[in-house]
Amino acid sequence: MANTTAKPISYNNTLFSSFGSKTLRFSFVNSTHFSKSLPPPLLSFSCSSSQPSWSCFSITRVSTAPVEYAPPAPDDNFQQEISRLKSLRLKLACANSLHQKLLVLDSDYRVMMFFNAHGNGVSKALSLLNLSSREWFLVKCLVAAGQEHVLSLGFELVGSEVESAKGALKSALYALVEMIERFDLKDNGEYGLEKSDNGVYLNDEDIGDLKKLLKTLAEIEQFYDCIGGIIGYQIMVLELLAQSSSEKQTTNWSHHIQESMECEFLGIHAPNVVDLSKNTEYASQAALWGIEGLPDLGEIYPLGGSADRLGLVDPDTGECLPAAMLPFCGRTLLEGLIRDLQAREFLHYKLYGKQCIIPVAIMTSSAKNNHERITSLCEKLSWFGRGRSSFQLFQQPLVPAVSAEDGQWLITKPFSPVSKPGGHGVIWKLAYDKGIFEWFYDHGRKGATVRQVSNVVAATDLTLLALAGIGLRHGKKLGFASCKRNSGATEGINVLIEKKTLDGKWAYGLSCIEYTEFDKFGITSGACYSNSLQAEFPANTNILYVDLSSVESVASSNSEKSLPGMVLNTKKQIAYEDSFGNCHSVSGSRLECTMQNIADNFLNTYLSRFYQGVEDKLDTFIVYNERRKVTSSAKRKRKHVDQSLHQFYGGSISEGSELQIEVAEFMWRNVELDGSLIVIAGNVMGSTRIDANGEPMLQYGRRCGRCRLQNVKVLNKGIDWSCGENAYWKHSVQRFEALKVILHGNAEFEANNVILEGNHVFEVPDGYKMKIISGNSGLEVQLNPIEPNMMDTGSWFWNYKINGTHILLELVEL
Repeated sequence: MANTTAKPISYNNTLFSSFGSKTLRFSFVNSTHFSKSLPPPLLSFSCSSSQPSWSCFSITRVSTAPVEYAPPAPDDNFQQEISRLKSLRLKLACANSLHQKLLVLDSDYRVMMFFNAHGNGVSKALSLLNLSSREWFLVKCLVAAGQEHVLSLGFELVGSEVESAKGALKSALYALVEMIERFDLKDNGEYGLEKSDNGVYLNDEDIGDLKKLLKTLAEIEQFYDCIGGIIGYQIMVLELLAQSSSEKQTTNWSHHIQESMECEFLGIHAPNVVDLSKNTEYASQAALWGIEGLPDLGEIYPLGGSADRLGLVDPDTGECLPAAMLPFCGRTLLEGLIRDLQAREFLHYKLYGKQCIIPVAIMTSSAKNNHERITSLCEKLSWFGRGRSSFQLFQQPLVPAVSAEDGQWLITKPFSPVSKPGGHGVIWKLAYDKGIFEWFYDHGRKGATVRQVSNVVAATDLTLLALAGIGLRHGKKLGFASCKRNSGATEGINVLIEKKTLDGKWAYGLSCIEYTEFDKFGITSGACYSNSLQAEFPANTNILYVDLSSVESVASSNSEKSLPGMVLNTKKQIAYEDSFGNCHSVSGSRLECTMQNIADNFLNTYLSRFYQGVEDKLDTFIVYNERRKVTSSAKRKRKHVDQSLHQFYGGSISEGSELQIEVAEFMWRNVELDGSLIVIAGNVMGSTRIDANGEPMLQYGRRCGRCRLQNVKVLNKGIDWSCGENAYWKHSVQRFEALKVILHGNAEFEANNVILEGNHVFEVPDGYKMKIISGNSGLEVQLNPIEPNMMDTGSWFWNYKINGTHILLELVEL
């Protein structure tokens, strides 16, 4: 007899046992939505040869279901289960103690069926683990929510109906179980839950998985307490699935919006925006308000997403990486966010002579070791010279992924649900729960800008500064940064909502609609719809200004309002790997919240109806700019045809040239570049000192590197554009030749009236000034120490002045 190995996989109450030459498969139907009378289980057999096509011949299916039995329609199943769970949620809410809540759960028939079923080895095994009352509460909530398969072996049958259906079925079942046990799964160690003479017991791996499950359940119960914890989570899943199912038959989006907003929903309109690209004077003024208001601002980064679509992998370990770790232009995306923030702080310092360090709150998650990797990166870079106390990391809970068909939680093995982050919209309630708002207030902050890590150009030009400036200056509750929407792009839109409230008033507010929700609003999508309704609306970019106290009032509401824009995108494919390394991709989703839809809580009400020009009176606003200055995908390459560089004083840059400038104190006049020029300073905007707490702190303007180029030609062969291994967005390219200037510490470099041809590297040590001039036999290099009285300030610097709505730079020579 040929050697065989068995690899059972438990999935949705189905056990698959794979053998080398043949496959014996048996499955039990798991009824997701229960009525008072459950359908008996079905037992099916099939076998296949080892052909790769997985074809098989059919063996008679045995069923004990009554002939007259007909399962209810899916919508009826959803509504029955929703009604049952809502009743249970109400009873739990009325219970005044954990003991009373356990009594409520014990009276639920799904819980009774699972824990009282004859031969249920898992429930017996759990009873031996000395779980606390709180842990039993979580386990029973899971079962009551209809997810007992997360705990089960896959081949266990639960329920009194099974007892009455034994006989031939029982004999066949136990024969198959005994057949599997002959392959000694315990010795193979391939299946976690093990059989003994007295039933099922849990090994160390099982117990570890169970502890992780209990931790996940505890986080869900705590975070979603505003909608009923685990039970409320499943209610919302089923309601959204039922809604999605009905929308396949008819689009009733207006009724849905009416119910969710407790109003007579009337419509959406294209919003008026503050166009920064056209009203340049106002844009400059708003940006100045933003610079001036930096000491009143915080920064919020939602970095908890798993970024599965990015497909980022650690080249050394092969582990999946979160988006924050993507190397872009030589640095991780997270470093890019902090550098952009420091550039704004440096601008404030140059204008007002005071240094402000903006506190940064970062939402992380455990997906792909997100939290640990981000923390490790911050520690490695000494918290970017900002001090540990200027950062607050708070971790969002993971939520179970569900089947789009029936709302069942997907699992990789017993006790191990497939879990994903619950969307960036959880950030508001989580921030309240974790004390982030109080932390901002302790730092004297009134508002905050919110930015996603994957948007690498959001800080370009005036957009972020103007957004915050308008929000602070005019006391707005929330603001969006927007731009023209690319037709067919997978991005949402900003809209003006109009509704009539139940008391007869009219309400207006700016909000957003995710692209996954377009069908509900009758909005067409796709590249061929350039003249569709989409074209009237600007793109939603996930760049926000928020008034902290206004957002906190919503986040602390202890209601569904604190979880804005809950959606279940049933069009997604959930990809995951089971415990045996087998990959699965199923139609599924998880309950997500959308960060921007907190704006739905900031609608303004009026006695009369109007919407033209209403934006001027709203608590929300939209700033609009050119798309290239607002949003860009982090995974797209820069096109070679984009050669524009702006605001350089004289000179020229030839086609195919490269210019990298990493220094704030830089002067460029009448420079002609044909090739590669790279200037890198260690102290770009300042230098670090050790503060009273022993932490390195960046001091703006102190001991900066400096570079001046006047009447200079740079000629070299530059980048090897024919090299197929060039990754331009990473700054990983092959060059034939280049001119590199490397400035250590407060080093200075000057070149005047010279031609720098060919490959050169000028490395200037800390405390020295290097000058390149024309000598009798070519170039002459002069290296001299910087005078002691100029060590901190340098021999020259730019003085920043405000002139009306503009900033002027004045060269100061010392």
